[in-house]
Amino acid sequence: MKLLFILVGLLSYSIASAQTPEENLAKLNITLPKTSAPVANYVNAVRTGKLIYLAGKGPIRENGQYITGKLGDSLTVEQGYEAARITGIIQIGVLKDLLGDLSKVKRIVKVNGYVNSTNNFVDQPKVMNGYSDLMVQVFGEKGKHARTSVSVNTLPFNIPVEVEMIVEVK
Repeated sequence: MKLLFILVGLLSYSIASAQTPEENLAKLNITLPKTSAPVANYVNAVRTGKLIYLAGKGPIRENGQYITGKLGDSLTVEQGYEAARITGIIQIGVLKDLLGDLSKVKRIVKVNGYVNSTNNFVDQPKVMNGYSDLMVQVFGEKGKHARTSVSVNTLPFNIPVEVEMIVEVK
């Protein structure tokens, strides 16, 4: 497991070294999904000055169904990692829709990750690495960010992770 995370980190650095974010997405065989409408009375992102605040998103499969489950119960760390990664792809899609060109991202500043987990589950950071590793794979050094990974007892629609992000743009 530890070797897997090290290899993912090395791959992240080598893929994102001198490419545009769009080129990195193509190398990773990632197609950004269509941005979904908010599920309540809010917007997907708010731009103020050079900062963009992205609303919390969760993992949605290509068929439009949410990934569901609780870490420490019905989901493993690896499944949570993948759910966080998928959530990152969705958030990058929101950024792409808003900016048109992901090269306008100056820095991923802050990520807040909420992990739907049992009381005795303590690997929230490992789950959220799925999101953080993706940001570095796509944005390189600009993708490194400050982060919070916290446990919550439930999330909307029983999703395993919800992530919000603050991004600085040029």
